[in-house]
Amino acid sequence: MPESPESPSGTTTRPWPVPSRPPVRAAAAVACVVLGLGLIGGAVTGSWLTGDSAAEPVVPDAYTTARTLWHSVPVDTLFPRTLKGDGAGPGRADRRWTRVAVAPDSACADALPPPLVRTLRPVGCTRVLRATYTDATASSLTTVGLVFTEGDRAAMTALKTRLITRRLAERTDHIPHTFSVEGTPTAGFGERQRASWTLEVVDGVPVVGYAVSGFADGRTVTDPQPAAAATVTGAKTAAAEAGLGFEAKGIATRIEEGLRTAATTTATAAPR
Repeated sequence: MPESPESPSGTTTRPWPVPSRPPVRAAAAVACVVLGLGLIGGAVTGSWLTGDSAAEPVVPDAYTTARTLWHSVPVDTLFPRTLKGDGAGPGRADRRWTRVAVAPDSACADALPPPLVRTLRPVGCTRVLRATYTDATASSLTTVGLVFTEGDRAAMTALKTRLITRRLAERTDHIPHTFSVEGTPTAGFGERQRASWTLEVVDGVPVVGYAVSGFADGRTVTDPQPAAAATVTGAKTAAAEAGLGFEAKGIATRIEEGLRTAATTTATAAPR
């Protein structure tokens, strides 16, 4: 640095003495610094321990978003007016189904048989959505349903395990009710017309999906068969020979896929 005129070269300038800080004032300053650091550190630590939403906003995922879809998504999204079932029939034949009736959202006890309601109790069954479809030849009817629950991932996994290991999904006392409307092709589709069904926990969402199929001509079925058995090659029951297991399975699969897509889309669109 260049030298200033007031301090010529070779001249020693004695600095003015700096008065010492009074002991009391110095101690107070130190205390303020320590207190300030403590407050900052405490706030940071608190946000780590409590997961402060201001620091880390909660972003909804598809799983939690799916719980609300029963009252927030248009019916045509969950139950499209038509469904394409490429390769969904016997021998991988193509199928096409048309929606003929939609039920209002229902209480679980109204849409499901008592044994199934009891099975679902641990996951907190809330509401059931249902619709009935017919195939392109108008020879079959299928009621498909979505059972919305309060279960978390662990509870739904436990339910899935119970349905499989105890074979509850294959029990005839667990077949869900059909849905019919007078004055439509579904009018004769009742409890005695149930021929095949599928019942399972839908992957990735807190929902149980099902489908129940039968003949459109109202004939009584005395030996209903789970879709898993009715789709086995060589099965000889009325449901199997008519392809009703494929109807139930094909429609349920497409409705469940649509539900997962709706959950993901809704979660992605949610404000961050």
